Amino acid sequence: MLGPSALAAGLCFYGLGSRSIWLDESASISIASQHGAALGAAMAHDGGNMIVYYALLHVLIGAFGNGIVVIRAPSAIASACTVALTSLFAKRFFGNGVAAATGLLSAVSLPLVFWGQDARAYAIMTALVAASFLAFVTLVEAEPSTRARMWAFAAYVAATTLSMYMSFIAVLVVPAQLLALRFHRRRLWPVLSALALSALLCVPLAVLATGRGAGQLFWVPRPNFSGLASALEELTSSGLQPQFALTATSYALLGLSLILLTAAGVGAVRAWSRRRDDRAAFAQVLVVCWLVIPFLLALVESEVGQSVFVPRNLLISLPAAGIVLALVASRLPRLKAEGRANKRTFNLGALLVVVLIALRALQLAPSYGTSPEDWHSAVVHVLARDKPGDCVAFYPSDGRMAFEYYIGQIPHALRSAPRPVLPTAPWGRVVAYVEDYATLSPAAVAKLTASCPRLWFVASHQGMSTGTAGSVAHWSSYRQLRAALEARYRFHETTSFGYADPVAVELLAR
Repeated sequence: MLGPSALAAGLCFYGLGSRSIWLDESASISIASQHGAALGAAMAHDGGNMIVYYALLHVLIGAFGNGIVVIRAPSAIASACTVALTSLFAKRFFGNGVAAATGLLSAVSLPLVFWGQDARAYAIMTALVAASFLAFVTLVEAEPSTRARMWAFAAYVAATTLSMYMSFIAVLVVPAQLLALRFHRRRLWPVLSALALSALLCVPLAVLATGRGAGQLFWVPRPNFSGLASALEELTSSGLQPQFALTATSYALLGLSLILLTAAGVGAVRAWSRRRDDRAAFAQVLVVCWLVIPFLLALVESEVGQSVFVPRNLLISLPAAGIVLALVASRLPRLKAEGRANKRTFNLGALLVVVLIALRALQLAPSYGTSPEDWHSAVVHVLARDKPGDCVAFYPSDGRMAFEYYIGQIPHALRSAPRPVLPTAPWGRVVAYVEDYATLSPAAVAKLTASCPRLWFVASHQGMSTGTAGSVAHWSSYRQLRAALEARYRFHETTSFGYADPVAVELLAR
């Protein structure tokens, strides 16, 4: 399966540094750039989420610096590994043809490539989930007391545990695996033993998560039609909103993919109801459970508890979608056309795979070099117009991390950049600001106006006027702060950079 995985690596490494970092990536860099107790505190502040990823990034930054290619390379490699592991899974049950189609469909995937070009843990989490499923089926099918069973047990524990340390949401694949064990009830004990060990290893993570609570998810709304549509677009690789707008081909790919996935779901239900114990039925049900169960569990949790229904959280099911589409295509009949000279056979399955890959490529191609949240251009804009005595304020304070990253990449920019006043930490001191919606009192605004003849007010992820209660509160604080500043400065001019979560840069002058 070297071909599809090499294709995935090429698609991820191509233009790897061309897209601007966004706020969450800057948080990854700032957290991983800490040392000692500050590093531990920064990682714990996120409730342990992505804690192993931050540790990995810390090592890479210490060895090679924080260049954009360096910090994104682990995700690109992970996406290539996801394709390889998914293809191996398909080959184990469905043969070389389905495996090759699975690999190509998985490689040419907008979500897989996008998150493979991102300094967050999502791509690595997805690769570890794919490894968990491959180890799971080996553990279930291997004979007891064999070396294969022992290695599969260790691999399953390691992959499952590490995937949860990359992101809590990975736990949603475990019920999918257990549900498919209806076909291998006699092998339930080794799987439960492995999961018990994994749960024990995740106790520190649970302690950190309990201490942090669900505060970092204040912005995630309850599931609605828009959220459901975005999740389906990501699972079918037909779109990635709000980062990229949909096109006519996006809708065509979404519709075709949903028809094929629905057909596979119907087939899995039939296989389940017939209570067959053959390998093919087990594999089909397992893959469909991998695709559907995390989606449903995230939906239920978001309705009855804390909402976690974010499309990127459903990347854990993306490999299953590639397998299911390839499997359905492989079962299409071959058509025979009789001519005067000879008979020709048309492979409808191969044609369908080609159409799906072409439609996926049409979604992927425009994404290269496009920055939905363009901090790089915002920094260049400010530095080009900066004057001695200028100040800069951020809302939320998180924006300072992305801003400082780019001025750190420009020689001598740290010395000439506007003086930070919100937050006030001097440039060169890397601080991890995570969901820090600090504002200024009226007295502080008056004092700031007196000391700063010109102020750059930089805002992104300010909250939403129609979002959750927490998001509305942050939006209200932003509006109040902006109004207070504009009342003190006669001149104000705003420029936006990006479009999904635009960076608003406002110049205020006396």
